[in-house]
Amino acid sequence: MKFIILFAAFFALACAAPNDVVIKDQRLDVEPEKWSFNSETSDGANAQQSGVLINPGSDHESIAVKGSYEHIGPDGVKYTVNYVADENGFQPEGAHIPKADY
Repeated sequence: MKFIILFAAFFALACAAPNDVVIKDQRLDVEPEKWSFNSETSDGANAQQSGVLINPGSDHESIAVKGSYEHIGPDGVKYTVNYVADENGFQPEGAHIPKADY
């Protein structure tokens, strides 16, 4: 279910892009307990993601995801976000993302 939501979000992002942007490369590999996704568009945006099912069939079944995405902002700067999403939540990292001071 989470995969469908994630795929729908990427699809919506691609549909919302300006009309002159085209997908240069897109790959999706889905297996029963893991997947990977890569996409690159003509405007310099790209995204990669891989995920795996943890403890399949148990009461503690979960998904662990890691990936990155980048795009060129209106200011001409390339913004990159690397992330992990697992039992500890969504954990993004990027030079433009403020770090929490705990």
